[in-house]
Amino acid sequence: MAKTSITELQPHTDAPPASQMGRLFRIYNHYRVVVSIILVALLFVDPINFDTRFRSMDYYQAGVVSYLAINSFIALIMLAGFQPRNRHITISILMDILILHALLLTSTGITNGMANLVIVSVAAGNILTPTRIGTFYAALGAICSLGISTWSVMAFGNSADEIVRAGSLGILYFAAAFILQYVSRRMLRSEALASSRAQSIAELQQINRQIIQRMRTGILVLDRFGHIRLANAAAEELLFGIPSEEPGQQPSQGRSLPHPLRLGLEAWLKDPTRRTDPFQSTPTSPMVQVNFTQLDQQRGDQILVFIDDMSKVTQQAQQMKLASLGRLTAGIAHEIRNPLGAISHASQLMGESPNLDDGDRKMLDIIERHSRRVNGIIENVLDLSRRRAANSDLIDVSHWLSAFRDDYLQTQDNDHQKSAHIELRAEADLPQARFDVSQIEQVMVNLCDNGLRYSEQATGERRIELYAGATADGERTYVDVRDFGPGIAPEHRVSVFEPFFTTDKSGTGLGLYLARELCEANQAHLSLVDDKQPGCCFRITFAHHGRMI
Repeated sequence: MAKTSITELQPHTDAPPASQMGRLFRIYNHYRVVVSIILVALLFVDPINFDTRFRSMDYYQAGVVSYLAINSFIALIMLAGFQPRNRHITISILMDILILHALLLTSTGITNGMANLVIVSVAAGNILTPTRIGTFYAALGAICSLGISTWSVMAFGNSADEIVRAGSLGILYFAAAFILQYVSRRMLRSEALASSRAQSIAELQQINRQIIQRMRTGILVLDRFGHIRLANAAAEELLFGIPSEEPGQQPSQGRSLPHPLRLGLEAWLKDPTRRTDPFQSTPTSPMVQVNFTQLDQQRGDQILVFIDDMSKVTQQAQQMKLASLGRLTAGIAHEIRNPLGAISHASQLMGESPNLDDGDRKMLDIIERHSRRVNGIIENVLDLSRRRAANSDLIDVSHWLSAFRDDYLQTQDNDHQKSAHIELRAEADLPQARFDVSQIEQVMVNLCDNGLRYSEQATGERRIELYAGATADGERTYVDVRDFGPGIAPEHRVSVFEPFFTTDKSGTGLGLYLARELCEANQAHLSLVDDKQPGCCFRITFAHHGRMI
């Protein structure tokens, strides 16, 4: 089967675009109106001599007035919004040629200066419609000119030079037609090529804009005074927590740069070789690293800023470390658990002996407690190596959170511990979110368990608060888990999400790290909110449901 090229499928035309053709015809019609007004005005100049020299003054006057009326009518309907088509333009050019030759016939013949106006009409016709019809304009003009000159020689006994002049005019008509057709076609092809390249550039710009908006690396364009000229969604989210989804919309414009970023910009302007230290723009924002470069090396009036989420790099390093540890643990878990199980079983048997004093029982309690802790560490590290990818669903957060609260309270209703109290509050009309329900429930269980335990330690009451709200842009939902415990010391706040960090002697130090990992797998962000209130408040900020990658 023969292949069909793209150019064969595209219709080939040398006609100018409709919008451009309408503008050119409007200009040509203005010219016709001006010419017809001048011809009418000349009727009032020396009308006695006109009568003696013109062949039919009455018909000439009627023709000039009619020509003005027709052109004025066309100008008015175009002013009212009429868009001429090819057939309208063709009829107008033919009418011009015929009317002008009729005026030549009723005036002094082909020797009249109005014959030059026919050249303009033929030229305009070939510019407006650079096709074979343009050659017909020239042929019609040449035939009419030869006909008028022949009739003048035969009827009025004029000199045969008029026929020679008519032939010269015919040559000019055809020369103007061929030259202007060639020039017009070249111009149209050049314009089509330029338009095609402009469209390709516009498409590339749109693609680049979409790529930049979807990048996870933040990009800012600043001037030397720190004013934001352009920001992609990642930069707005990392710095201000408000991603932009609308094309051209820049909610970050007009905002002030975060103080650490402004200090870094000022330091870089003084010393471009200096590297800016990582910082957090807000307590709930991730740690970011910025790099500056001049967008225009010659002018240097715009600065390009790359913003990298340091938590991603840190988490990748931690994941590599814990993945290695997980593989090691998976290999030796059996060897560890066997003696660990024997130690735990032996301590339980010893605990049943009636001959133990209080000191021995304390020692057995220490053995059992630390055996459970070692086993918990092994289980948590194994969970890291076995973690599956998130399977996200579109969730109504308010309904999901209410169902989670009811299910969680059922698991806490037993005789071995005090009853738990969970207060739930949620804003109305919250945006939906996409996440893996089982993974986020695991995060919520971890946060609620910690909150109830620390609240009981501080107040003697197992009580926490759950709150669901929307971010400042109204496009994303967050969930707060607040306890009433002793809180976290300021020097420990930056370390709570690091693996194996814990202030609880019985803890493994992996709970919050695993919780943040699961949140990141769902493109959510887990942070510790510093709102100057008692206890701790952990916030899960879900990604925009339409911007998940």
